[in-house]
Amino acid sequence: MRNWVIGVAAPVLLLVAWWFLSADSTDPFFPPLQTILVRFQELWLFEHFQSDVLLSLGNLFLGFVIAAAAGIALGFITALVAPVRWMLDPLIHFLRGIPPVALVPIFISLIGFGTQMRVTSIALAALFPTMIATVDGIRSVSNDLLDVSRVYRLTRKERVLKVLLPAATPQIFSGLQVSLQVAFIVMIASEMLGSSQGIGAMTLLAQQSFMTADMWAGILLLGVIGFLVNILFSLLRRRVLSWYIGSRRLARAS
Repeated sequence: MRNWVIGVAAPVLLLVAWWFLSADSTDPFFPPLQTILVRFQELWLFEHFQSDVLLSLGNLFLGFVIAAAAGIALGFITALVAPVRWMLDPLIHFLRGIPPVALVPIFISLIGFGTQMRVTSIALAALFPTMIATVDGIRSVSNDLLDVSRVYRLTRKERVLKVLLPAATPQIFSGLQVSLQVAFIVMIASEMLGSSQGIGAMTLLAQQSFMTADMWAGILLLGVIGFLVNILFSLLRRRVLSWYIGSRRLARAS
C-alpha cells in the first residue's frame, strides 16, 4: 500500500509544482497549467472523447490483444518445435532490432491510411517482446519438472497446459508488459504519421497550428492514459500471478 501511495504522490506533487510555477506565465509556448486543464476538459472530456479518445484506446486494445495471442502461440510453437525455432530465430532477431516506430511508414505504404494500418502496426510491433519472453519462459522450465510430467504419463496437451504454461506465465507477463508499452508508443506514432483522428493526430495538429494549450492538453492526456494502463495491467498481473507472488514471499520468509 505504501508503494502505491508513493507512486501516486510523485505525479501529484509534480502537477502542484507545475501549477504554481506556471501561474503567471506569459510565454505562449508554456501556458499556465490552469489554461491547459480548461482545454483538457473541453477537448478530451467532451468534444473529442468519442471520436478520438475511444478510437485510440480501441486501436490500442485490439492491437495489443492480437499481439499477445499471436506472441504466446508462436512462442510455444517456436520453443517446442526445433525446426521452427531454427527457421525463425534469425528472422526474430533481425526484426526485433528494428525500432517499432520505423514499421509505421512501411505499413502506410503497403496498407494505406486507416484503422487497419494502425492496428496492424501496433500488433506487429508489440508481438516480439511477448513471443521472445514466452520462448525464454518455456525453455527455462526445470528438467526435473518435465521428468515428473513424463513419469505421470501426461499427454502433450496436458504437459503444455498444466506444466509448461503455469511455469512460463511469470516470464510471459513480463513480455506482455513490454509489449503493452511498445503498443502504446506505436499507437501514438501511427496516429501522428498516418491519421487525422486519434489523440496523437489531434496533438500533432495542435502543435502545427500553434495551439499550444491544446498540444499540452494532449500530452497530459497521453501521460494519464499511460499511467492508468500501467496500473490496470499491474493489478491484472498481481491477480493472475497471486500464487507465484505468494510462493516468492514464502521463499524469502524462510
